Amino acid sequence: MSSPNQPGGIPPDMENLVLEGTDRLRRVLGGGSGGIPIPLVLFVLFVCAWTAIYTVPSDSVAVVQRFGRYIETVPAGLHMRLPLGIDTATIVPVKRQLKQEFGFTTPGAMDPFQSRGSGTGRRETQMVTGDLNAALVEWVVQYRISDPVKFLFEVREPGETLRYVSESVMREVVGDRTVDEVITIGRQEIESEALVKMQALSTRYVMGISIDQVQLKNINPPVPVQESFNEVNQAQQEKEKLINEARRDYNKVIPLAEGEKDQRIREADGYRLKRINEAEGDVARFNLLLAEYTKAPEVTRRRIYVETLQEVLPGIRSKIIIDESTRSVLPFLNLDTQVGEQP
Repeated sequence: MSSPNQPGGIPPDMENLVLEGTDRLRRVLGGGSGGIPIPLVLFVLFVCAWTAIYTVPSDSVAVVQRFGRYIETVPAGLHMRLPLGIDTATIVPVKRQLKQEFGFTTPGAMDPFQSRGSGTGRRETQMVTGDLNAALVEWVVQYRISDPVKFLFEVREPGETLRYVSESVMREVVGDRTVDEVITIGRQEIESEALVKMQALSTRYVMGISIDQVQLKNINPPVPVQESFNEVNQAQQEKEKLINEARRDYNKVIPLAEGEKDQRIREADGYRLKRINEAEGDVARFNLLLAEYTKAPEVTRRRIYVETLQEVLPGIRSKIIIDESTRSVLPFLNLDTQVGEQP
């Protein structure tokens, strides 16, 4: 027998009762023709064993009740209970992420509250926005069972209650916004606000549920005005496209212009420094020349004259020399003829 301290174990008084029943059964079987047939006894024992052993999946826990009263919550694994319906174990998937769909249905869903029929599902998506326009909103709520006891006993039909809570919150959040916000730019804000309000209501109702995510799916206007809304959406998308292209061109041209501007400024600064340094050098050279000229004007004048001729004459193709004393032209001297060449 299992220890009374182990999950799923049989209490000591119940163990004694089973032992006494076994002794009585032995006496009845030994009573001759008036005893219970052995096949029937074996069948009863098999049924008892079959209903006493159960397995809890790895992603779940089992809530055990005895005659409808809560006894304990047992973890995943192999467990025993009192047979023949005395103890009942309800499997609750606490580690599995569950979801509810609004406005559409996923084929093959096992949860009856995951989605509703097509007619009801269409009605629950019809909402009125804050600017008195209509919209068809489809969304998904993903949640987990955080407290299996509260999930089973505090609220009747918690899955259906969660659907009512989700629909109520979504209508409230959508009703506070314009239809343009709902369809285009306000989706993320709606999801965040709906998640907070759904979790608050679930906690207030003690549902034992933790809301993980609220995700908007398709948001469309009613069928009669759907074409007009599509045209508006296309125009907005075209507007965003043009804005993005303009920003791309801006980011492409402006940095290039900034670079050229900086390059021009650096070139101008370099040219300015060059001219200043050249002017300062010329001033310093002139001052030195002036000092030498002051000491010996004639010698300095003659040296400057000779240096100037050395710089100028090599670049002159035809040269004529004039004698200053006689003011006459000297005989032509071909200075371009190299040494050793015939004139």
